[in-house]
Amino acid sequence: MIKALQLHLEGISYREIERLLGVSHVSVMNWVKKYNIKAPERYDYRPTYRILNHTELLETMANSDYLSESGMLITELGDKFMVIKWERFRD
Repeated sequence: MIKALQLHLEGISYREIERLLGVSHVSVMNWVKKYNIKAPERYDYRPTYRILNHTELLETMANSDYLSESGMLITELGDKFMVIKWERFRD
């Protein structure tokens, strides 16, 4: 449940959360309602995500081009890792 709510706050859709975690999107919507989680504000960006194994994660983090000009969140997803990435806000 906590992982689903974290993903929701990162802007991942209910259906995408369902595909990633194998939890019904209706359950996620009910948790959001139950715990009064406010919908994330809409910005001019859409986060992207990738599912990587440990080796792929290490290779990705070694790539300085991938790390620059963006914000990133890495979270464990079973035996893999999910990297959520978005561009930084610009004035």
